[in-house]
Amino acid sequence: MNALADELNKTLGGTVVERLLSDMGRRMYFPKGIITQSAEASARASRYNATVGMSTEGGVPMILDAVRDSLPGLSPTEAVAYAPTGGVLALRKRWKQEMARKNPSLAGKDYSLPVVVPGLTAAISYIADLFLEPGDTVVVPDLHWPNYRLIVEERKMAAGLVYPIFTAAGGFNVPELEAKLREAGSRRGKAACILNFPNNPTGYSPTLAEAEAIVAALKRVADEGTDLLVVCDDAYFGLQYEEGLLHESLFGRLAALHPNILAVKADGPTKEDYVWGFRTGFVTFAAKGLGEERYDALAKKLFGVVRSSVSSSSAPAQYIFLKALDSPGYEEQKARFRAILAERYRQARDFLARTKLPACLKPLPFNSGYFMSFECPGISAEALRLKLLDEKGIGVISMQDRYLRVAFSSVEADQIADLYTEILRAAQSLVDAGR
Repeated sequence: MNALADELNKTLGGTVVERLLSDMGRRMYFPKGIITQSAEASARASRYNATVGMSTEGGVPMILDAVRDSLPGLSPTEAVAYAPTGGVLALRKRWKQEMARKNPSLAGKDYSLPVVVPGLTAAISYIADLFLEPGDTVVVPDLHWPNYRLIVEERKMAAGLVYPIFTAAGGFNVPELEAKLREAGSRRGKAACILNFPNNPTGYSPTLAEAEAIVAALKRVADEGTDLLVVCDDAYFGLQYEEGLLHESLFGRLAALHPNILAVKADGPTKEDYVWGFRTGFVTFAAKGLGEERYDALAKKLFGVVRSSVSSSSAPAQYIFLKALDSPGYEEQKARFRAILAERYRQARDFLARTKLPACLKPLPFNSGYFMSFECPGISAEALRLKLLDEKGIGVISMQDRYLRVAFSSVEADQIADLYTEILRAAQSLVDAGR
């Protein structure tokens, strides 16, 4: 093992991080090579800096006019130079400030400086690199983002363990989550779970009471001696549309909950700031009693994962977003878009509440995010999807041939009723045809 990795492992020794690290995670480190030496030269080389593989002119990166003209708000360095492996430091600090502002339950708690990664998919994938290996178990609800399975089961060859996301009464299924974590923990003394709220594909966020029940369940499992990796996938952060829901991340409640729990927050501006193509995400760590030195060691391991895969995330996307965060009217602009989404949600909610639905379409609970889903008892969800696409020119997503996901986020409010009317008609026609 590399001496730098061994040094980081010693720093993390005796903590939940050390016990949860995968073999790859234990081997990861941030090399003191070109990147580190270039950073030192940037700070101290007063005469010539012949370190980084970039072309400069007049002390700044060369930039084609054709590129400069498309990015008038960025300097040449911001537009075309490499970003640091862990992300632009000013953005990392600014995002941590935003996290504290948007998550009051983080007050007084210790957590790491966020690390920039190329999007939320990379965030989940890199977390898996650090903590999952063949034979490990990740607990997810039966309705989850399909990419979890590709990352967990195919890339890492770990096992996915699912539980029904909803109880018979229509609430979040805390008892089954707890039972599956306990089952997973009995195998190796450790377990992982992903908590994605608002959930994709159901558009469900827990109530405040359910959030507290989730936290209590995790603590009970940890109290029994199981080490837990709890990933808070906050891709749709802040998009809750009803009162009485958890309007912040569970990460805040988990940050100092138990020395056997490592909470990891995967988030970013993709959905909540409407910059889907920026491919900019953040990974933040928290565990009771970990401390700055250990957070730094863990960050360096994540730096190693970034360095060995994409080297660094997009610099212009980071600088554009950093400028946006400090722009006048930023919050007002976000609020306007959020209000549009909330109205689309209300139109969908109210239509389904006032309309007699065929037995083959059962709306699952939803209260937030971009989506809602139907369970389709008695018919093929894939057949319904194709019928809507081929005969009505309507695109929706089928899952497991049992569920149909509808993204109300991408349909105008005054078109919601027509969309759902066509879905109902198509579903009833399948029933009539015996399909």
